[in-house]
Order: sequence, then structure tokens, then C-alpha cells
Amino acid sequence: MASRRALLGASGGLLVGLAPGRGEARIAERMAGAARALLAAVDERGRRAVSLAFAAPEREDWHYVPRRRAGLTLREMGAPARAAAATLLEAGLGDTGVRRVEGVRRLEGILREREGAWRDPDNYALAIHGDPATPPWAWRFEGHHLSLHFTIVAPDRIAVTPAFWGANPARTADGFRLMGAVEDSGKALLRSLDEAARREAVIGERSLGDIVAGPGRESDLGAPRGVALSRLGDGQRDLAVAIARGFLDAVAPDLAAARLKRLRETEWSALRFAWAGPMADGRPFYFRLHGPATLLELDNTQNDANHVHSAWRDLGGDFGRDALAEHYRKGHR
Repeated sequence: MASRRALLGASGGLLVGLAPGRGEARIAERMAGAARALLAAVDERGRRAVSLAFAAPEREDWHYVPRRRAGLTLREMGAPARAAAATLLEAGLGDTGVRRVEGVRRLEGILREREGAWRDPDNYALAIHGDPATPPWAWRFEGHHLSLHFTIVAPDRIAVTPAFWGANPARTADGFRLMGAVEDSGKALLRSLDEAARREAVIGERSLGDIVAGPGRESDLGAPRGVALSRLGDGQRDLAVAIARGFLDAVAPDLAAARLKRLRETEWSALRFAWAGPMADGRPFYFRLHGPATLLELDNTQNDANHVHSAWRDLGGDFGRDALAEHYRKGHR
């Protein structure tokens, strides 16, 4: 069926397929089915590459730089495995997220034209940690400028962070901007602030040069800084919601809705908006929404402010750590 076309080559990218099911339980069920199909579609060597223990250190060894990664790359997958991988991605990401993955791979193709064959839109690896038939298990899809992690803690509970998206170039010659809507919402929020609120929001006259909470650097953040969202007007809070949705909407709609609901109910008034750098277009800048548990940050500094790094972190629950701790406590009670 045309609607079920799967992962294609570097020139074609990912094609969107079926919409995800309703609720986390149905998404988790679909993920498990796709993961089992992928394992069945590869030979023994492929299974050894793609299937790792849940406790393997590679599960939390994430990064967004070009490097060798555990798992099976798109280039190493045949058509049946790509079809299963596409279903897995669609289940976790939905149409919006899949289009973003397509965009990252498209930009890698542009870098290939500029820098040579070592840039490879098919050098994105999928790994499955644990047994998809028995939670907890996890899967990840990662390569240059992309790091996505889904931990199925229980049949109806899925953790979705850390999540990273990068864009080089941030704006292509034909105007494509992978993270453009998020960038624009951050700038609009800063420009909407009055002088007093802007002084509180600006934490640096120059961009910070990269995201702060890269791999293993969560402690560098310190306490939330910037202007509290509770101080802002309705229109300004709408811009903050737009920033948040720019990150959260990259996962499946049911997952995104649940995360936004939790954010609004438990943390919204404690979130702070921080900015570093000038306001002028074309200049390097950094901004973030930061609360007790949530971090959404974006930096556009490198390559003359044409190279974006952005990340969504659950500061206590990346890789499902908090939910796993609860799961194990209940399991051993």
C-alpha cells in the first residue's frame, strides 16, 4: 500500500505512514509489534547489531555529533527492516516528528554535497534495548544532529527524552528551516517583553555558544534563571506555549498532549524564559524554557548563526529513570 511505504534511500528519506493509535498503551503496543517485526526481518548478524540488553551502557550513551553508534543503520537495512523501522518511528513520532527526521536527513545530504561522502543521510542507527514483548524495554534512533529515545516502562507508560534536533544549515538556500517556528517564537517572546521583564530574561549579552545540557552536562544548568512565565501576559504565555509545542509536538500526538498537560498542571508557573545574545536578526542567540523538571533549549550560534542545536530534557526522568525507579519499587514491594 502506498500509505505504508517505508524508509527509502538518502534521496527519498522517510515517508509518513499510518497515524499512531490512541493512548500510550496503543502506541506502546504498536512500537512492540514494529520492534518484533524489525528483529524478524534481519539475519542473525543484524539481530546481534540491533538488539542490546536493556541495562547496556549504550542505552544512555547519547550524542549528536557524527560518530559510530550501536545499532543497525538505515544503510544496513533491507526493505522489510526499513518498513518495520518506519512503523516504529511513526508510532513514536507521528507525522510531525517523522517530517522533522526527514528534514535532518535532508540537511545531512546538503552537508554531503559540501563536505564529501563521510556525511551520510543513511548513517542513522536504530537500536532496541531489551525484549519488546516484556517492559521495560527501549529503542533509540540516532545520528548526526538527531537523538531520539523511547523507554517503554510499562504497557501504558512511555518516556520520550532526551530528544535532540540539530540543523546545519539552519536556513537552506530554498528557505527551509528545520527549527524555524521555534526560533521565531523565542524571538517574538523576547521582543514582546517590557524593559524590566527583558532585563530579567536576558542572562547574557552574547550567545552561550551551544546548548547547556548536552550529554552529561545537566549539572551545568544550575537553578532556573530568566523571567518567570507567571509574570507574563496571556499573549506572551501563548508564545511560551508555542516554544514548548515546537519541541513536544515532535512526538506522537497522544504523547505530546499528555506531556503538555503535565507541564501545564505541574510546572508551568515555575518555568522561566531565559535569553542570551542580541535581539537583531542574523546574530547568534540562545534561549530556553527551564523549570524544576523540564528544559527546552535552542542555540543558533555556529556558522554565522546558521546552525541550530536544540534539546528537550526531563531533568529527573530522562531515559524513564523516575518511572523506572517507581516501577522497580512497586515490583519488589
